[in-house]
Amino acid sequence: MTDYLIKALAFEGTIRAYAVNSTNAVGEAQKKHHVWPTATAALGRTMTAGLMMGAMLKGDDKLTVKIEGNGPAGPIVVDADAHGDVRGYITNPHTHFDLNEQGKLDVRRAVGTEGMLTVVKDLGLRDFFTGQVPIVSGEIAEDFTQYFVVSEQVPSAVALGVLVNPDNTVKAAGGFIIQVMPGATEETISLLEQKLANVEPISRMIDRGLTPEEVLGEVLGKDNVEILEKMDVAFRCNCSKERFGNAIIGLGEQEIRDMIDEDGQAEAECHFCLEKYLFTKEELEGFIDEIRSRS
Repeated sequence: MTDYLIKALAFEGTIRAYAVNSTNAVGEAQKKHHVWPTATAALGRTMTAGLMMGAMLKGDDKLTVKIEGNGPAGPIVVDADAHGDVRGYITNPHTHFDLNEQGKLDVRRAVGTEGMLTVVKDLGLRDFFTGQVPIVSGEIAEDFTQYFVVSEQVPSAVALGVLVNPDNTVKAAGGFIIQVMPGATEETISLLEQKLANVEPISRMIDRGLTPEEVLGEVLGKDNVEILEKMDVAFRCNCSKERFGNAIIGLGEQEIRDMIDEDGQAEAECHFCLEKYLFTKEELEGFIDEIRSRS
């Protein structure tokens, strides 16, 4: 099944909801980086949250999520945009532990329980919007719930899940975000709390074959959900040789001269997709000429 995301309203527009099947996108990241199961769960949860937060943006807006905990997995970085594109990496992909007491992948141990969750939004303005909250659990879904309440003042329920096969491939991944909008009644909020307390884990729902629409039906009651939009989502990297070339130019003439003197060339690798770009001595000298022509 192709990964996709839905945006919806419920309870006469007083509840905003997002749900996504991100199995293939997370699987692509797992394959590219040869990620071990616990790290896959951490990265996959963050990518899934990033996809839904990207869907809250408009036009060419984009965002970067960074989770920096004190656990051995190291920082997790995810980029997402309003068109359903996501890319991500985890600093130490070969992080794995035995299952926790609940029989689940021990994401908290991998991520750590202290540190920061940062969201930087590029909304096409001169300055970026940055929101930052302390990590509250390291389970990631709870940390994003905290982010929405503290940084965006939107009461939210976030569910994120990843199931990993014995061969380390991704079996199922997905998530939902439910947000309470102004005008929601106490009755609606009480009903939501009751449903959320009893709902099946999101990864199990995706594994059972439930669509994002059916997931929201389970959470909100299918008669209450009004689907607004359906969007395909995928792991997609926007790196290019031109972008890396511009970054090298930004280092300045002396740095480029050092590259030529030491190696006779330069190689750049994208953190997200691991694509490598080789720059020859002639190309580097061309960058120096370009810098001089600007001065």
